[in-house]
Amino acid sequence: MKFGAELNSKINETWRDSYIHYNKLKSHLKIQHTNGVWSPQDDKNFVNQIEMELKKVYTFVQVRQKALISRIDYCESVLRDYKEIPKTRATAYDSVADSLAEILIDVDDLAKFHGLNLAGFEKIVKKHDKWTGGDLKSYYFGRLLDLYPLDKQRFDVMIVRISDMHDLCRLYGNPRSTNAYSQGGDQTAFERATNKYWIHPDHITEVKAIILLHLPVHVFNQKKQYESKDAAVSSVYYDNENFDLYQGRLERAKGAEAIRIRWYGQSDELNDDVYIERKTHHAAWLNDKSVKDRFRLKESQVNDFISGAYSADNFKRDLEKKGKMDQISIADNYFVAKGIQDSIKTKNLKPMCRVFYNRTAFQLPGDQRLRISLDSNLTFIKEDHLDRKQRRSMPDGSHNWRRPDVGIDHPFRHVNDTDILRFPYAILETKIQSHLGQEAPAWLTSLLNSHLVYEVPRFSKYIHGASYLFKEKVPVMPYWLGQLLDDIRKPITPNVGLSRSQSFKALFNGKHRRSLAYDDSINISNASGPVPPPKQASSKKINLGFAVDSEARKSNKLSRKGQSTTVPHLSINFSSNPMPETTATATPGRDMISRFWANNTFSDEKKKEDSRSLPMTPASALMERGTPGGKKKKGAFIIKKLDPKAFFANERTFIAWLQFCALLLTVSLNLLNNGDRISRVVGACFIVFSSIISIYALVRFQLRAYQMRTGRGMVNMEDIYGPVLLCVLLVTALGINFYLRAPLLFSPSESPQLNIEPSD
Repeated sequence: MKFGAELNSKINETWRDSYIHYNKLKSHLKIQHTNGVWSPQDDKNFVNQIEMELKKVYTFVQVRQKALISRIDYCESVLRDYKEIPKTRATAYDSVADSLAEILIDVDDLAKFHGLNLAGFEKIVKKHDKWTGGDLKSYYFGRLLDLYPLDKQRFDVMIVRISDMHDLCRLYGNPRSTNAYSQGGDQTAFERATNKYWIHPDHITEVKAIILLHLPVHVFNQKKQYESKDAAVSSVYYDNENFDLYQGRLERAKGAEAIRIRWYGQSDELNDDVYIERKTHHAAWLNDKSVKDRFRLKESQVNDFISGAYSADNFKRDLEKKGKMDQISIADNYFVAKGIQDSIKTKNLKPMCRVFYNRTAFQLPGDQRLRISLDSNLTFIKEDHLDRKQRRSMPDGSHNWRRPDVGIDHPFRHVNDTDILRFPYAILETKIQSHLGQEAPAWLTSLLNSHLVYEVPRFSKYIHGASYLFKEKVPVMPYWLGQLLDDIRKPITPNVGLSRSQSFKALFNGKHRRSLAYDDSINISNASGPVPPPKQASSKKINLGFAVDSEARKSNKLSRKGQSTTVPHLSINFSSNPMPETTATATPGRDMISRFWANNTFSDEKKKEDSRSLPMTPASALMERGTPGGKKKKGAFIIKKLDPKAFFANERTFIAWLQFCALLLTVSLNLLNNGDRISRVVGACFIVFSSIISIYALVRFQLRAYQMRTGRGMVNMEDIYGPVLLCVLLVTALGINFYLRAPLLFSPSESPQLNIEPSD
């Protein structure tokens, strides 16, 4: 599809006038190009049009961003007030969460508007230079984007703020405890099963929003307020001139290494920590398991470490002097530092490729077992080691560990086109510690099987960047290069993604936020609130969102050349159940559908699986009531504590329908008793119609009541078709009446005859 048609198909009609007039600009270019006349004045006029369009789009995004930030600020102030109220109702937090969901949909709309217009400007500038032979590209990326930096507008800060507040609402104001459930090992050693996917720019914010509803955004630096630059991640990958590390990683050879130096955010005096990392495929010291190791240095120490002036032994002695680590952690850090330093020396490794991206990471605080990251603005930049003309040396003649002219100022317009590659997609990575019994939750599996992601097994950032920047030197090309020529977008998967209902309510995966099945049981389980944990008599497992081994400190020993580290073991039960449920025995007081389903239709296991739509209050979410020993009574079914407001709203709606039916029935009885033949026919129709409407109202009332109690998603809460059905029936009845009375309109009128008796 040509871009003009694609732009027109994706336009938000309420914002149509604010989009770039791409087709108008293209037509103007095409007409002038066809006529073969393109004067300097024409070029000046066209540049002025581009500037006006850019100013219009940039100003619109700025205004919309300010409006969204104001709404976010208001929600933040409301939650701040709730903190001062000891017993804030769960419904209050749900109301704020609903508002945040609406804002999240609006942020996604604005992000799509922004991306579509940015692509439009780049394409029209490219067409101008191609058809006219001019150089509008330099003026656009220089002067115009300096005046109106459309490419620097970001939405990450809003996403993080919404995530923080949504997480607070999800826990109903209870703080999340990170100490009791800190799992998955320390921050220096990772053993995880990783899968990688490409995300089209149209879906980046949408995917973030879906994940955000289940996992909070993880902020790396908790000591300061989050800024847009904090999302920046930079890595310098090391290799030799034969690209031995590149080939080993591509072939997935045993013991293949990837060595990089990584830092987060803007590197300066206040943020001078860097991480020296090594990925090893089938590590010999870890029973042939793949692992990522790393340790931390100050930026001023990196050059000395790379050259060997600051040895691993010096590093070990410094750790021992600080006294902040135990002996096992110090030994682990020394083991990693010694291995990396030996590889750099023996393999003659040098800085080869810079990889930059803005990362949004999702995980529970302190829990490494499930981590999802989404990297956008992925950019590959050539380091200057192989380019002798651009090589930058230190005063002592050695080479710096990275080129100093590249920071985090994406999209790096000052870098030569031959030294840079801007990747067209975002990268989604799921990292699961399967060796601790971790499995992917149901909501994540649904996302990964949808149209929003495109799986690319074994994709490597360094391999991709090196294969492009050093295409004449690398021995083998990766398989996925051919897939970049194809459109990775797939047919839309039903009920996956962000949308709006016919009443313009925010929908996530086809459901309202309150009826969304939370498949991650860990949301409530990490909350430290006033509700005590359930008492278990002799059970070894506590179902509080986690399946917790009673010996929570069982060790998982990882032997490294005779050394062992103890890692706490705790397995998460990522079942399809969203949260722990409350159990009760079926009683005559419940709605008819619940009693029918509980006693006749479903088995106990099916009933457990199906109660998963509405989020519960803290009490019902944190406690699972049953018989001693955790066994539920036979015939019991899983229910959820109802919101009284929702229950009585459903009841009022049912009563309103009955009132109308009663009024219609009164009219029909009068027509039957006091009317002529035609009136009796119409009265009979009204009786049938009122009966149908009352039965329909009863069915809707029972379905809603059942759905609110069990969370079983059967119908939408809003009634779209009922009022339409009512109008159709009334118009039908009136039409029948008019049809039967129509012949009387054309019959001669008869004057009334008065019988006057003569008076005596």
